[in-house]
Amino acid sequence: MSAVNPRREAVGEAFSLPAMVKARDLTFEAVRRIAAQIRPGVTEGRGDAIAQEVLEAMGMDRLWHRNVVRFGPGTIETFHADFQPDYVLQPNDIFFVDLGAVWDGHEGDAGDTFVVGDDPKMHACAQAARDLWDEVAAQWREHGVTGEALYRFATDRAEARGWRLNWEVKGHRVSDFPHAIYKAGALGDFDGVPVSGLWILEIQIAHPTRPIGAFYEDLLIRAG
Repeated sequence: MSAVNPRREAVGEAFSLPAMVKARDLTFEAVRRIAAQIRPGVTEGRGDAIAQEVLEAMGMDRLWHRNVVRFGPGTIETFHADFQPDYVLQPNDIFFVDLGAVWDGHEGDAGDTFVVGDDPKMHACAQAARDLWDEVAAQWREHGVTGEALYRFATDRAEARGWRLNWEVKGHRVSDFPHAIYKAGALGDFDGVPVSGLWILEIQIAHPTRPIGAFYEDLLIRAG
């Protein structure tokens, strides 16, 4: 917990780390189910509707942030950018799914990128976001660095791999619902060492010249 501002890592009386892990796992399962239904010819607007249908069918409590399903050039846009509901997924295309859902009173947050077709740069971009997430998370686990240092490291490693990191997307808190009352700010602005199970590490990258990007996020958690 941050010694500078303990409230940034505060939790409610109902908080349970196993419940956080379960919420994380259920949200990733939803991401996979949604992606399995998105194929060429589907519009981004329909993708958003599929996301809601899947989450409701799985029995989520509620959303804690809106569903974000972005296709093609939308993959370089941030959470707050406008959607392109009429954009049709092409035979060779890229998309990502970002979900924030509450399960048993705990916030799950998960995101991943998927590719249809055989464009090698798109496949490389999607995998690079996952690989970069793994590398940054390992830096936290092995060296206990601050949130600020994590995103400086992420920037350097993205550039070394030939991608551009979107610095506007730099992680956030989760907890038993609602984490927003703690006003914790972004992980990339956090001057403490993140506690396991309370922070989402977000990685969004873009190709240096093409309008394609990839997104991956997961809960920072220590094994065991």
